[in-house]
Order: sequence, then structure tokens, then C-alpha cells
Amino acid sequence: MVCRRRAFAEVINTVFLLVVFFLLVIVIQVPPLVRGRMWRELAAFSVCLLLGMALSFPQALGVRLPNPTRAIEAVFKPLAGLLK
Repeated sequence: MVCRRRAFAEVINTVFLLVVFFLLVIVIQVPPLVRGRMWRELAAFSVCLLLGMALSFPQALGVRLPNPTRAIEAVFKPLAGLLK
């Protein structure tokens, strides 16, 4: 029982630190983009940030994620064959 509580506390701490980290990145990066009316850059930043969040939170919770390299290889391997 103590081991489960410790593991649960570690997961909660990790998730809390991830939330703090992502909020810090947002607070630092977003205001200059909005002030400069850089909407495309803000959209690209948001997509990258959401992708990072989508990958880091499940990993912090102990979920095994598939390796993204295999998906990239599956897309680009046929293209590489065309270039030869």
C-alpha cells in the first residue's frame, strides 16, 4: 500500500511539474506573439505545444507510447524509393 501511495505521489508531482512547465512556456512565448499579431507563428507554436503536451502527459502517467520514428519511416520510405 505504501508503495502505491509513493508511486501515485510521484505521478502527481510529475504531472504538476509538467503543467507548471507548459504554463511557464505559454506565459513567456504567447504575449509577444499576440502583441506582434503573429497569428501564423502563434498557430504553429500552439500545434507544437499541444503535440508536446499530448506526448508528455501520457508518458508521465506510465502509458507506453508508440515510437513516432516508425510512423515517419512508413511515410518517407516509399518517397525515398522514388528518389533512387
